Amino acid sequence: MTDLESCRLCEWRCSADRLRGERGVCRTGRAEVAATICSAPLTSYIVTLLGCCYRCLHCNAYRISQYPDPGWHYAGYVPPAALVADAREQIAAFPGPRIRTIGFTGGDPIVHLPYIEEVAAEVGRQGLGVGIGISTGGFATPETMERIVDLCSVITLEIKAWSDPVHRALTGAPVGPVLRNAASLVREGRDAIRVFRTVVIPGMTDGEVGAIAGFIASLDPSVPYRLIGFRPNNVLYYHPGPSREEMERLCGVCRDAGLEDVAWSGYYPEAVPDEVGAGAARFTAAYGGDPAAALTAAYAAACGCPTHPRNCGSCPLRDRCPATLKEPWRGR
Repeated sequence: MTDLESCRLCEWRCSADRLRGERGVCRTGRAEVAATICSAPLTSYIVTLLGCCYRCLHCNAYRISQYPDPGWHYAGYVPPAALVADAREQIAAFPGPRIRTIGFTGGDPIVHLPYIEEVAAEVGRQGLGVGIGISTGGFATPETMERIVDLCSVITLEIKAWSDPVHRALTGAPVGPVLRNAASLVREGRDAIRVFRTVVIPGMTDGEVGAIAGFIASLDPSVPYRLIGFRPNNVLYYHPGPSREEMERLCGVCRDAGLEDVAWSGYYPEAVPDEVGAGAARFTAAYGGDPAAALTAAYAAACGCPTHPRNCGSCPLRDRCPATLKEPWRGR
């Protein structure tokens, strides 16, 4: 952990002695774990670490990325050996597909790279047989990025904006290092790239997507690019998200720019989804003819809720409720 004695892992190069309690831009000392979960869609044991080198206005995990400032408390430091042992237990008990990686997210886990390297070494010592993954905003030094490429079998990189003014306004940081690292990742670690991605924020980053797509295509048109629809939160809580039509249009822009593998997820609906509206008619009788109750119940049914009128006390699925914890990484 000697890197933390004069930390220069990200491009802020603060030189903070994080082992002695000095706080750089990321505000963190040793790595602290917020949560862990086995993800079927990602076939990964996900470890969420606290802290970030950005101050993104749109961050949907701001209680984690801006830790300790929001005042929430988490599990704290977990020794690498204990983390890998816990991963072994959770993976063995996981009923889904085979878990192939321990994936680190945040915040931005690049500020905890020495910890991740220790975990990787412990994976080898314990013979767990999984790779290492990382999801990052790409604000690493060249030296840190080289270590990430050498270490990780799966890498997701988020390019939050193309122009420096927009990137600075949104994240508080310049975009140059991110674009440099994206290029080096394609050049040196193409096989490890899971996706590049951008959150589409109307009036902010939607106009950046075409340039980002053109940049990626100039590096390698086969790199997968994913557009994520912004959901209002954090400082941008009252800012609208994109429509389904806008997400479709932007995918077309990306393909026109030369990218071969483009997809999107998430949008901000301006009306009740068709499938929910149509389903509401089925529940009118069950809820005493009350259209508001029927519409509300249709949302639960769309998740897979089987009991109508709803009665969680007698539900056969109460131990595995499909209407609970609908995080995107769990899948639908």
